[in-house]
Amino acid sequence: MDLFRALGVSASGLSAQRARMDVISENLANSETTGPGPTGLYRRKLTLLEPIRSLGFAGFLAPGDAPTGGVRVRGVVQSQDPPRRIHQPEHPQAGPDGYVELPNVNPLVEMLDMLAATRAYEANATAFQATKSLATKLLELLR
Repeated sequence: MDLFRALGVSASGLSAQRARMDVISENLANSETTGPGPTGLYRRKLTLLEPIRSLGFAGFLAPGDAPTGGVRVRGVVQSQDPPRRIHQPEHPQAGPDGYVELPNVNPLVEMLDMLAATRAYEANATAFQATKSLATKLLELLR
């Protein structure tokens, strides 16, 4: 059992969930922006995660700093959902029909995603601490 690999897997999960929470925070911050920015109306962003594949026996022969196992952020993409439209004829950016276009960000969905990311972060932190505790006990036994 490779304790350093277990620590690396947990650390990669911590890093991935932190990146996911950063994107969710950006979505929540822009959920009510109405004006089109330099690239148009804000669109919800999604974090894509992918597993770091273990290479089996070849993974043991790989250089020591090559990651084997865990998860990493593949990228951040924009949602293709249409913008939300609300009827507010008195709004300065309302169209001729009285509707204002808002980003396609649903704060409820974002809060649920943040809760899931927080729980995943906590699970990775707990696994990291358990592995660290196991390594400490192993060192005590080897004295």
